[in-house]
Amino acid sequence: MRIKENCKYALLVPTSMGVRITPINRQPVNVSSEYFMQATSAETNVASISAMLGLKVKVLTTFVKGSPIAQFIKDDLAGRHMDYEGREVEQSGPWGYRHQFNIADSGYGMRGPRVHNDRAGEVGRTLNIKDFNVQDIFNNEGVKILHISGLIVALSPETGEFCLKIAKAAQDAGTLISFDLNYRASFWKNREEELRNVFTRIASMSDILIGNEEDFQLSLSVQGPKHGGDQLTDKLDSFKNMIMNMKQAYPKASVFTTTLRQVQSANKHLWGAIMLERDNWHVIEPREILVLDRIGGGDGFVGGMLYGILKGWEPKKWIQFGWASGALVTTMLTDYALPADEEQIWSIWEGNARVKR
Repeated sequence: MRIKENCKYALLVPTSMGVRITPINRQPVNVSSEYFMQATSAETNVASISAMLGLKVKVLTTFVKGSPIAQFIKDDLAGRHMDYEGREVEQSGPWGYRHQFNIADSGYGMRGPRVHNDRAGEVGRTLNIKDFNVQDIFNNEGVKILHISGLIVALSPETGEFCLKIAKAAQDAGTLISFDLNYRASFWKNREEELRNVFTRIASMSDILIGNEEDFQLSLSVQGPKHGGDQLTDKLDSFKNMIMNMKQAYPKASVFTTTLRQVQSANKHLWGAIMLERDNWHVIEPREILVLDRIGGGDGFVGGMLYGILKGWEPKKWIQFGWASGALVTTMLTDYALPADEEQIWSIWEGNARVKR
């Protein structure tokens, strides 16, 4: 896997931006009157690791013209050191376009988190390749890795077509493509044939493929782990077989990875990961982590792994840094990580929670 040199941007992410509102003090949504609000999207959650640690990141999206929520999002992206580009779309009245709302509580103890997505009129559904000069982005500015999420692919027929075209432009320019499948049943309802075709085409162009057992099986019809066995460690061989099936089906890719999570309570998880890099297995057996808010942990893993690849580290460090980045996200109220430096993440990997003065 060869990374392009002399690129302005380490990472490029297409996305649909919105906001997440979370009740304070871990309370359920239906009884809460006070909320914490943040800008959010799965793709910028991934990009946050690289951006906060000093690599150049660019976001391609759309905004509602004149919207205070759009301004909130722009200020947040700038605060996370991300460049952004996006068409300004007229709202067209109170029932027109808007940025999506994600309403989610964090859960507590044996009360699991609940997430409610309110995406009617979402402006990100209008993403169009014509809104961006992709030849300039890939061939003049230069991009090392394009990261695509299945969430943006499946958002609308328009975004699926957009992702196909931007993946092709990246491939033609020698940019690596990372694809996190992120299957969501509600997005796929009555669109299975259409979306499986799009997902298969993007996966065939990808160099890095990411997903859990549900993602691989339901998005790409790849056989996954068999049911049975209560512990994640009992299923490791099944996960490896699933990844080998992926490698056979998508030979262009040289990195395949999935996280492993066993939920003991809303506040305590077992967290691990598997990665196949060419013919080399890298396994982190599940370790206990304490969880403030689980949302975004998987994105943090991907962001940390991609950062390791971009930095040119040896492959075993990719998965280690990814594991620790995901664990870091679960300690934060935001669904993305804001690492102070690499040392903070490596300390999590090492299990070193001592005070640093």
